Amino acid sequence: MLLTGGSRGLGLVMARQLVQQGARLAICARDRAELERARVELEQCGGEVVTVPCDVTDRSQVDQMVQQVRDRFGQIDILINNAGTDLVGPMDVLTMEDYDDLMKLHFWAPLYTTYAVFPEMRQRQAGRIVNISSIGGKVVSPHMLAYCASKFALTGLSEGMRTELAKDGIAVTTVCPGFIRTGVIDHAMFKGQHRKEFTWFSIADSLPLISTSAEKVARETIAGFRRGDAEVIVPLWTWFSARLYALFPGLSATAIGWFNRLLPGTGGIGTERAFGKDSHSSLSPSVLTSLSERAARRNNEIATEKADGAGANGQVETQRSNGQVEAQ
Repeated sequence: MLLTGGSRGLGLVMARQLVQQGARLAICARDRAELERARVELEQCGGEVVTVPCDVTDRSQVDQMVQQVRDRFGQIDILINNAGTDLVGPMDVLTMEDYDDLMKLHFWAPLYTTYAVFPEMRQRQAGRIVNISSIGGKVVSPHMLAYCASKFALTGLSEGMRTELAKDGIAVTTVCPGFIRTGVIDHAMFKGQHRKEFTWFSIADSLPLISTSAEKVARETIAGFRRGDAEVIVPLWTWFSARLYALFPGLSATAIGWFNRLLPGTGGIGTERAFGKDSHSSLSPSVLTSLSERAARRNNEIATEKADGAGANGQVETQRSNGQVEAQ
């Protein structure tokens, strides 16, 4: 199995469950320090794990990474496209670069990995491809326009691939979870009034009635692709929201529009990006986000200084031409 974005968050939680079920697993991510911490943990659980540093938005790196996995395991039976990120802010402060970056990560990266593995699957007439999209790929969310656009693209790609590859014995599963308590919020990116944006997003990402645990999403995902399901939407309220949006798009859009009026306006840092860890407010972190904070400690989301900065050991940030340090 090959799992992208497997060094932390939902990817690491899935990796734990997969090695417990006997999977021979390869995980990739950009940050070498995160990968090493994940490898040590998974091997201590008895897993056979290969870690490969890779920027999945770079097709040449993807091809090299897939070849390394083949050299180790001989073949790839299951591909899970999980790498992703969040970008939160009103439409007025989004730039073309924001849309481009998220399309590279959420659309082009899964396409690169799929084209790298499906020829051998087709030759064997067997294989599984799993694309971790989002409820944001079925129902729009205000202040997440670039994210939703890229996830809608991934959902369409994934559903289309299922119809095209079924004749070759390859099952494609699209996974659309809602808010997941992975602890990822400090790695997410925020624009405009970034502290206010971080507050509403981090609280929603932590409250048990709105969000669900990464362990539950991982279990449902693994069970779904083992059955060869076309789609996995979790939790149940997320499934209902997707069906409601499909049946009543006008009514749903009006309701979401009213919610948008409650969110922060423009201003703040404007078009610049800030990490969640640099956007804390008086309300977050707080008791309202305690579940996400515990998840962050469990799921390798608490980065060390070495992993936090840009350097030869794997970069999680990049220096833009305007001098601003932004997340990749």
